[in-house]
Amino acid sequence: MTQRALSLLLLTMAFALPGCNLVTERTPVTLYELPAQALDPAPVQSTQSRATLRLAMPHASGLLDGSRILVVPEPNQPRAYEGARWADDMPHLIRNRLLDAFLDDGRITNLVHAESMVSADLELLSDLRSFHSEYRNGLPEATLRLDARLIDTRSQRLLATQRFVQRQHAKSEAIPDVVDAFGMAADGLARELVDWTATQMARR
Repeated sequence: MTQRALSLLLLTMAFALPGCNLVTERTPVTLYELPAQALDPAPVQSTQSRATLRLAMPHASGLLDGSRILVVPEPNQPRAYEGARWADDMPHLIRNRLLDAFLDDGRITNLVHAESMVSADLELLSDLRSFHSEYRNGLPEATLRLDARLIDTRSQRLLATQRFVQRQHAKSEAIPDVVDAFGMAADGLARELVDWTATQMARR
């Protein structure tokens, strides 16, 4: 038997032996939903808008357009938590949280999402600029930033713009606690954005 044939035989036997695996196993991944607390309904005397609002999917790019749970342990050095991911990509998480918040609030009853074929009077566009944790005083702090624009769909006129920023400290460095902090930050952002949108639409 030639040396080449012997080498091939030994390599084949190595693959056949139990426990011999040259491919490293992947780290198990735990999926997390974005925690949410229902918003209190708006007071009965609050003005309801009859206009139809389309809630567009937030625009995001780079790492913000994925499902990794992001952390910035050092300035300008974003990383992803190992073994943990969101159950959906971040734009969908924010869009769904905002949709639930509008429905909880009740002031804007004619609400459609971007995939709907129903025509709308106004459209709420947004850019997701931050969705990460960063360390402050030794603990992670969930940071969300969303730039919103209210558009008249008929004239394509920009009616109003607003930046929303929410920060929430985590109880510890454990990923479940960081996820809870993201949920509380998202709740605060949703409350502010719903109030702002309802006020803008009531003026029109």
